[in-house]
Amino acid sequence: MTSDDLVVVLTALNLEYQAVRERLLSPEPYTHPRGTRFEIGSLPDGRGRVVLGLTGKGNQSSAILTERAVQEFSPSALLFVGVAGALWDTPLGDVVIGSHIYAYHGGTSEDDGLKARPRAWEAPHHISQTAAHVARLGTWERLIPVQPNRPQVHFGPIAAGEVVQNSRVSAEAEWIRRTFNDALAVEMEGAGIAQAGHLSGTPVAVVRGISDHADGEKATESDRNQQPLAAANAAAFALELARELTRQEEPPTMRDDRPAPSGGNISNTAHGNVGVQAGHVSGGTFHVSLTSTTTAPVALPEQLAALREDLSRERSAGRIDAETHEAASEEIDTADKGIAEATPEGRKRSLLALKRLLGLLGDLASLATKVASMITAVKGLS
Repeated sequence: MTSDDLVVVLTALNLEYQAVRERLLSPEPYTHPRGTRFEIGSLPDGRGRVVLGLTGKGNQSSAILTERAVQEFSPSALLFVGVAGALWDTPLGDVVIGSHIYAYHGGTSEDDGLKARPRAWEAPHHISQTAAHVARLGTWERLIPVQPNRPQVHFGPIAAGEVVQNSRVSAEAEWIRRTFNDALAVEMEGAGIAQAGHLSGTPVAVVRGISDHADGEKATESDRNQQPLAAANAAAFALELARELTRQEEPPTMRDDRPAPSGGNISNTAHGNVGVQAGHVSGGTFHVSLTSTTTAPVALPEQLAALREDLSRERSAGRIDAETHEAASEEIDTADKGIAEATPEGRKRSLLALKRLLGLLGDLASLATKVASMITAVKGLS
């Protein structure tokens, strides 16, 4: 199953799952061959689709289920939605969008104490930009329940570990606040989600509703009342974010909304390769007869081979890590095989592989531009 209008939403708890599910239209069950159950429904306005799944608690299980969902559905984005504890004074019910995810349990224990060796993943730029747009519009609030105070949206790091944090005075709580003092919230799944998204090239967002202040109030009557509200607010924001993301039919680097130059001229600043069938060059401007060309399909395997060489050079230069290099190489293989099949299904697999590759190489502008050009070429195949 593949589609540009499909977003995967995962939750750790049944309460969080239900908060998303009750806002979907006509959810239908879908069972993975290995037994994982998903539901597929439409967004509240009926324009996009959501695959909803339950991971259970913990970074490890969330990473495995993220990888499974990505491989099965090839979504345009994956959102992890649920509740979290606030590390500082973020009001209960507010929503936190992870600008970074810290895996805070990496470290080394030495005679003078625990030294942090964390890993961190930054949210994809276009996800962060879209989330900020949704927060400014405030349209997500139409999906939230009535509550005493209007919830706010915050953007900042989220710390993800392996234990439930339910104290503000414990040694570990003090260490987290001292070492990760810009983190707004703490939870147990975001690091696994972020790592799986990074390796697959799938854009990931972590959306958390604040249900407690990690201060000993978990499992109290107050927490039991607050959790459903926090989960509902996170679900509302996530589904509005999904709606905006599915409206973006192409990656931002692929869109060119500038008007065409007058006189049928094509500027030599256009991204990607331009096949010129007839014409002449004058003053840095191509003057062409706009006749269609079919040379792009022939060039795609060569472009992929050249990209593979570029990728190896970037790895040798230390500009990408081994995990990213391996994941990107796999996507190039998938795209190459899909093109060789010369079938609609093969082209669809190639297109999705290239989109995932674009996500993996987004920090390398030269390679990302080449991948964007190939995406355009594959879309133009008939």
